[in-house]
Amino acid sequence: MTTPQFAVEDGPALDLPVPRITERVITGAAGLPVLFGSLLGLVAGVGSLITGGIQLAGNNQGLGAALMIAGPVLVLGSLLTLCGLTVVSPGQARVVQLLGRYRGTVRAEGLTWMNPFTSRRHISLRIRNHETETTKVNDADGNPIEIAAVVVWQVEDTAMAMFEVDDYTDFVAIQTETAVRHIATSYPYDAHHEGQLSLRDGAEEIARKLSAEIAARVASAGVRVVESRITRLAYAPEVAQVMLQRQQAGAVVAARRLIVEGAVGMVEEALDRLAERDVVELDEERKAAMVSNLLVVLCGDRGTQPVVNTGSLYQ
Repeated sequence: MTTPQFAVEDGPALDLPVPRITERVITGAAGLPVLFGSLLGLVAGVGSLITGGIQLAGNNQGLGAALMIAGPVLVLGSLLTLCGLTVVSPGQARVVQLLGRYRGTVRAEGLTWMNPFTSRRHISLRIRNHETETTKVNDADGNPIEIAAVVVWQVEDTAMAMFEVDDYTDFVAIQTETAVRHIATSYPYDAHHEGQLSLRDGAEEIARKLSAEIAARVASAGVRVVESRITRLAYAPEVAQVMLQRQQAGAVVAARRLIVEGAVGMVEEALDRLAERDVVELDEERKAAMVSNLLVVLCGDRGTQPVVNTGSLYQ
């Protein structure tokens, strides 16, 4: 039997077995008429027993014996019929099996009657949340990080959820943790160059990739992933201080780069406007000195102390 391949972004395809059983919706008989009929049968059976006893006491052996036989049959038949009544609440379903074989799934809400010899297992169709525990893993750069995520999911195919995996809730939990680990090890915590996808800066894209991977992993359990999000993302305590200093250094470098770019632009503009208005003629040496002075003033951390030149330009 061939196996379907579910593509996982940034990773190998998952080889999952072909589902042997998929859901088919069935409907049973209306439950209220069966309930009233069974109750009437119980009353009739009890009445037959009482009447049969009276007839036997009155020497009417034939009618009494018939009523004494019919009474237990009615009572047992009514009780057996009552065993087929099934209540389906909103947001729930019943998976029906007969002698071990899957017969179908009842999704209709209300009181339904099924074959009393079938087993009817309850399964929830409500939307659920699963939050993973905080896990310590290494990101794509090898830095230890702590990560946790929450996934919103719902059973879509009741037959696959019941028969394709051992326990679909545990299956979703384990596959979610596996997907979170894979995503965490596939991307760096911080982007090192423009355009690089990182766990911290690309939250929306990472969430989309995480949802796609979890959906591929739990597809064989008949589960639909509604949404997934990373709820915790931080460096591990043993490297948090060092990484904080690294982030601060990166921020300082980025700020200095911006300051230098602005200062260079201002110096270029000053030289161009001086030349355009013919305010003063500067040779290359004096231009270099002026550029140096302006850059010191514009890029310095502290205020400068101006020196007034009362002599000539070259003194």
